Amino acid sequence: MAQDYKYKRVLLKLSGEALAGDLGYGIDPKVVDELAEQIGEIVHDGVQVAIVVGGGNIFRGLAGSAEGMDRAQADYIGMLATVMNSLALQDAFERHGMISRVQSAINMLQVSEPYVRRRAERHLEKGRVVILAAGTGNPYFTTDTTAALRACELNVDCLMKATKVDGVYDSDPKKNPDAKKFDRITYMEVLNRGLNVMDATATSLCMDNNMPMIVFDLTVKGNIARALKGEDVGTVVE
Repeated sequence: MAQDYKYKRVLLKLSGEALAGDLGYGIDPKVVDELAEQIGEIVHDGVQVAIVVGGGNIFRGLAGSAEGMDRAQADYIGMLATVMNSLALQDAFERHGMISRVQSAINMLQVSEPYVRRRAERHLEKGRVVILAAGTGNPYFTTDTTAALRACELNVDCLMKATKVDGVYDSDPKKNPDAKKFDRITYMEVLNRGLNVMDATATSLCMDNNMPMIVFDLTVKGNIARALKGEDVGTVVE
């Protein structure tokens, strides 16, 4: 039940790559299904959940820009990729008995609602999962920055950053077997050490607005619920 959870309203940031699973590209229905199962557990217990999803499994704006494409145009293509991911998530959630709404920062009335903060809050209060698509609607801003911005706007208790590693390390644990994991770390330390938790804009936004963040391993089943109950999962950044 909701009283078992330390955090009652959360924003979950998913990378597009997380939805690709072992396929490496596109959307793996099995991964999306498992994710819906985990989120269904906490929603059923009364936790209010908003989600921001990236689009890197389909198109990454920075990569397009590096190949000579206009940066703004490439970023808009990336935003459209996040809408595709959001619709796939919505489909999985509703098959698992959750009511959900996709709100897009770029108007696409046939497939989503426009992002309206008060409407998003109302959906959360009614127990609906709100999937926030198309980034901020502006080029040059990452979906990490979107997650930080929406977390502050929607007044969530914490921002959850889902990754493929079990927290924040002082160096890349895949390259350095002696890398040290932090249980807790401040945003200022993250910035000073140049740790790639989120981009600097997103990190500064969370720091300025006292938004705690949990960085955790999404691939371990049940980690979302455990982290929200305040168990020792991942790294807390505050």
